[in-house]
Amino acid sequence: MEFLPEDLQKYVEDHSEPESGLLQQINRETHLHVLKPRMLSGHLQGRVLSMLSHMIRPKNILEIGTYTGYAALCMAEGLQPQGKLITIDNNEELSVRTKAYFNQSDWANQIEMKIGNAMEVIPTLKESWDLVFIDADKSNYGNYFDLVIDQVVTGGFIIADNVLWSGKVFDKTKNDKDTEAIRDFNKKVHTDSRVQNVLFPIRDGLMILRKI
Repeated sequence: MEFLPEDLQKYVEDHSEPESGLLQQINRETHLHVLKPRMLSGHLQGRVLSMLSHMIRPKNILEIGTYTGYAALCMAEGLQPQGKLITIDNNEELSVRTKAYFNQSDWANQIEMKIGNAMEVIPTLKESWDLVFIDADKSNYGNYFDLVIDQVVTGGFIIADNVLWSGKVFDKTKNDKDTEAIRDFNKKVHTDSRVQNVLFPIRDGLMILRKI
């Protein structure tokens, strides 16, 4: 998932805003106690998400795929004072740990975690979204985009994680289901006239979409 040489990655992180104490705790404990810690956004990507959220100043954020809450807390840093972040995940067991992290944060009263299938939960939400972050099952990326695009405000943003998929998307020998799903998603949004897009080669790839 890391495309930068280790020494360059360290230099970049050393010259980016540091993680907060809580984010450091989440980073450390996720690697110690949770399966697949590589799913964590981590320092550099987290600071990018925070910076983008500060630029957008969202009133409503939707996150699809919570994991241990690192990315949610990074995006919450840019919320408006009365703003709200709704995050969806289907891992009820892990949610106990994640909610505890949220409750330690400055945004405990602004973050709502919903447990369930995002494909079923999203249609029940009536908010208009200023920022949507997609970081869940890859096979449904295109479906998530279709579900949220009409609720994203004009000028609002959708960010999709893992769009380089460890380099598999440009390796013609890789044709597994998830790789094909990410390829299809990247092509889908790249040719969608409703959005402006740029693919950032940050960590495992961030697709940034602005609704026109």
